[in-house]
Amino acid sequence: MNLSLQSLLENETSAYDEMHHIMNVKQQQYQRLPEKVLQSHLISEANWMLRKQYRSCDQLGVKIQVGDICYIDFGQAYLNEAGFQHFGLILNIFNGKAFVVPMTSNPCTYAQAYDEKINPCGKKHLMRIGLIKGLNRESVLFLNDCKYINTARIIDVKARIHSESLMFEKIKERVMACLLDTNQ
Repeated sequence: MNLSLQSLLENETSAYDEMHHIMNVKQQQYQRLPEKVLQSHLISEANWMLRKQYRSCDQLGVKIQVGDICYIDFGQAYLNEAGFQHFGLILNIFNGKAFVVPMTSNPCTYAQAYDEKINPCGKKHLMRIGLIKGLNRESVLFLNDCKYINTARIIDVKARIHSESLMFEKIKERVMACLLDTNQ
């Protein structure tokens, strides 16, 4: 199905007709999803409807700073992207947006992550940060998924890595290496 503006004009279909068609297709897709996956989709949709008009999480009563590990709704994602509800580390706040690195506590992903001593053949776009105070499990960063987000996507602050710490500096170095493809 081509949903481009050109196809809408060529088919002389109204935007409302196209919307009804898309809603029907979306309903069919939702009905085929496992319940846990469906729940993530619906939570993101609800979060978007509630939060889309906010410039920042400040308007929602959530105060953030560099080094915070937050629970974030990244929204819908394509394959190999962090999406829906995940934790993320704030590396920078600039012009009202937060530069975040998504993360997971998935044990399989953790096992695959590069570590200079423990797993030198691991995947360098994954960085182990271990068990951080305030979290329940060891975590790993998706260095190749970092991006700026509207902070209204931030649901809550859960933990913190002090921005002056050695670990935070190593994270920044690894992000830069990943972004600039150095030392990979």
